[in-house]
Amino acid sequence: MNAAANATPRPRILVVDDEQQILRALRVILREAGFEPLPASTAEEALDVAAIQRPDAAIIDLLLPDLDGVELARRLREWTDMPLIVLSAVGEEDAKVRALAAGADDYVTKPFGPRELVARLQANLRRIAPEREEAEVRVDGLEVDLARRAVRVQGEEVHLTPTEFDLLRLLVRNRGRLMTHRDLLVSVWGPGYGDDTQVLRAHIANLRRKIEPPEGRRYIRTDPGVGYRFAA
Repeated sequence: MNAAANATPRPRILVVDDEQQILRALRVILREAGFEPLPASTAEEALDVAAIQRPDAAIIDLLLPDLDGVELARRLREWTDMPLIVLSAVGEEDAKVRALAAGADDYVTKPFGPRELVARLQANLRRIAPEREEAEVRVDGLEVDLARRAVRVQGEEVHLTPTEFDLLRLLVRNRGRLMTHRDLLVSVWGPGYGDDTQVLRAHIANLRRKIEPPEGRRYIRTDPGVGYRFAA
């Protein structure tokens, strides 16, 4: 048998940067470290590559010609749990906070050391190794398509508002885990809404009405005074 057939596939890393010199350097660094780079020069190209080739992680430049790197991280995070590392010449704390709040796992400032970048990438890949990301979650009669932002109950599509979908996505991606009121409010609405439990309760009530049959499965469980969890 060919030895290559038994070789472990190289982890695929989406690399997004509009500076060709940096893109070439990253490709060399990643190949030498045992990864398969998937280069992209724009955010739109990166989204296409991510959807088709399903990379294991992404390294994203903060400043892209068509879309802010933070917004790209946010869009990817809507449907994938792969590690996202933002690479930027902007070292200010506000920029780092924006990237991390959008779902990035790490932030590396240019100029960077190749060994440090590879070490951070490997650490983030180890963190998610036991569990692969899902593009779709199915629980009994409920189907949540994270990539297409679509929800079906017993095969029938259900219309959710963008906020309701963001809330459901957060719950299903953490199914079985208790999410506190503050966790949900800050993640979906932002830091300014951390204590607005009335807003959260209203949206949970609407979400339950749309996805839970009157006398059927209860997907969203309440921990009184603490938060909510999605049934595992």
